[in-house]
Amino acid sequence: MLKWLVTLAVTVFALGLLWPLLAKLGFGRLPGDLRFRHRGRRFHFPLATGLVFSAVITLLFWMLRI
Repeated sequence: MLKWLVTLAVTVFALGLLWPLLAKLGFGRLPGDLRFRHRGRRFHFPLATGLVFSAVITLLFWMLRI
C-alpha cells in the first residue's frame, strides 16, 4: 500500500513540474475541458485531460504489468 502512495505522490509531483510544458502542448485546453466564469471568478474542470491522462497511465501500468 505504501508503494502505491509513494508512486502516486511522485506522479502528481512530476505532473505539477511538467504542467507548463504540457499546457503548451494543448493539455488543459482539450475540447472536453470545461471553463466557466461566474461573478468574476474562473472555474476550470479538465474532464477530457483527466481522461487522457488516465488512459495513458492505465496503458503504462498494463504494459509494465504493475
